[in-house]
Amino acid sequence: MMAVMLVASATAFAGDSDALKAILKAKVYAEAEALVKSSLDQLATPEEKAKAYNKLVDLAMDQFTAQSTIQTENQVAAQMGKEAKPVDEALMSEMAYNALLAAAECDKYDQMPNEKGKVKAAFAAKNAQRLWFGPRNQLVNAGQEALTAHDNATARKYWQLFAESNEFPLFKDCDREGQKPYFGQVARFAAIFAYQDKDMQKALELADIAMKDPQEYDNALNLKLEVLGDGLQTKEDTLNYCNKLKEIYAEHKADGVMEKLYNTLTALGQEAEANQILDDALAANPDNVVALADKGLGLLNKDAAEAAKYLKRAAELKDDNALIQTYAGTALSVQAQNMEDSPAKKEIYAEAIKFYDKAKELDPDMLQAKWGYNRYNAYYNYYGPDAPETQQAEADSK
Repeated sequence: MMAVMLVASATAFAGDSDALKAILKAKVYAEAEALVKSSLDQLATPEEKAKAYNKLVDLAMDQFTAQSTIQTENQVAAQMGKEAKPVDEALMSEMAYNALLAAAECDKYDQMPNEKGKVKAAFAAKNAQRLWFGPRNQLVNAGQEALTAHDNATARKYWQLFAESNEFPLFKDCDREGQKPYFGQVARFAAIFAYQDKDMQKALELADIAMKDPQEYDNALNLKLEVLGDGLQTKEDTLNYCNKLKEIYAEHKADGVMEKLYNTLTALGQEAEANQILDDALAANPDNVVALADKGLGLLNKDAAEAAKYLKRAAELKDDNALIQTYAGTALSVQAQNMEDSPAKKEIYAEAIKFYDKAKELDPDMLQAKWGYNRYNAYYNYYGPDAPETQQAEADSK
């Protein structure tokens, strides 16, 4: 009987490169970071690079956790009347920041296919679990402390990473319920700081992130529009801005965008397209106050009677807005001025007075709407120059 001989074939497995071994031996974050920066190109595979960056996460988290533990111990000590230990908040914040950045780089390489074309992420689950809450919340606290100290640059640094890390693929499955009360506001403030630093692209990116919070949507969108419209100098600039507005309006259909698009098209002399924007909005919603007001104002010098129809409806729908009440009164006054003397003319002035009086009631100090002279003019034409009502209206206008 012939024996079957089984021959084991030896498979060679390459060990860690010398560059990676040096990184993995590092004891503190600063040492490991310097080694990663100087030897990244020497790391042979995505797996090695992922290991290197995960080492940075480990070391940063060691320092973060050490300070966090002292905080927890101090809370217990306070309840027992014992003396608190010093906590290095600055170190804690810096290590939270470093850990998140390193984790993002680790995940980038960790998600790359191996030599067999498969993705076998080794670090994603652990890093998501340990970084999502504590370190990210520390960025919020650090940003608030910096803001209180009037250090906007540091506040931006921490709040920007807090907002951007929400978009990390690493955290795609994390529970966002806990950050809902403050996430959008932090992202919007980071966008404001980027805008103040004239970092327009980053400001737009952060505004887009803030817009994902329904509570901050309007404020973040207005900020985005302000950034896009900043520094327009040439017609080409305005045309590019107009095209951006068209893109945003097509996506969001927000009244604020519609109004800016309408005004921009009008300024470019594209009145037909501008009016079509309003007509389409009113076709979709006949009670769109912004479209009604803009439509009326656009007609004021062309057809005051038609303008009054739009502005009166806007004023009826928005009866708490002094400016729209004033617009409606003005449209009626212009309509009356264009008429021959008749009882109908006086009736229109009487109607205008009702809107002006409402504006006065809402905004007695004319902080929002300058109703004073136009209201006096309507009183003058309705009551006559010597009537006590007219004289009072004149006094109110000053």
